[in-house]
Amino acid sequence: MNYSGIEEKMSKTLSVLKENLSEIRAGRANPAILNKIKIEYYGVPTPINQVAGISVPEARMIVIQPWDASILKEIEKEILKSDIGINPNNDGKVIRLAFPELNEERRKEIVKDIKKMAEEGHEIASHSNTHPKVNNLSYEENVKEIESSVEKIEKITGKKTNLYRPPYGEYNNTVISSAEDKGYKSIQWNLDTLDYTGLTGEKMWKRIEKVKAGDIILSHNGTEHTADSLDMLIKNIKSKKLEVVKVSDLIYKDNYKINVNGTQIKN
Repeated sequence: MNYSGIEEKMSKTLSVLKENLSEIRAGRANPAILNKIKIEYYGVPTPINQVAGISVPEARMIVIQPWDASILKEIEKEILKSDIGINPNNDGKVIRLAFPELNEERRKEIVKDIKKMAEEGHEIASHSNTHPKVNNLSYEENVKEIESSVEKIEKITGKKTNLYRPPYGEYNNTVISSAEDKGYKSIQWNLDTLDYTGLTGEKMWKRIEKVKAGDIILSHNGTEHTADSLDMLIKNIKSKKLEVVKVSDLIYKDNYKINVNGTQIKN
């Protein structure tokens, strides 16, 4: 069988997914918005993350601290010239970017992004409605969190998901039963890239290089290096003669039990 056509389509799909992951913002600080901004540093156009430390001390705040204080104003100027839509606050030592609460216009843009991803064949599932600590919620509150988000996803994509990943990876009998009783499958992971901490792709791979058949890997959108590391991570996974599939194609649907580690075991 000639796999060249399949590989080409897969490569294009990954490119689109990388672009989507790096661009979607949902009212929280997203270092990826700085990826395309460059400054003139010793006559060479240089990405900001190569001349400064970038951190996210709060959910809606990015702090940029140049290693060379003399380029602070140059960074500020290029941010103002960009299209990220956030005004930098320069205190003479660092630059702060404060992300505003979502407005109606931005919400509509996110809806379009999610709908586009669904149309391209990506699997979209529930991650709750308000991202609470679900172990502290009652049965009824857990059900409401799931069903409210599922309704919104269905309204946007035209498809009803039955997959649910509880926030923070929390689960107890109440969380699991509130999902299962309503027909939803609770998803956990057993390999974590820790991409949200700002790890590079190489460091992410070190964390998951022992990946094997049946593993579920946790990653996030809106992180600094996830989107630009996907090609490498997936290539490395495939080099182990493994196939990357959708969660719904991987999990057991019936005749299974879940152990204390949250792992499905076939009966």
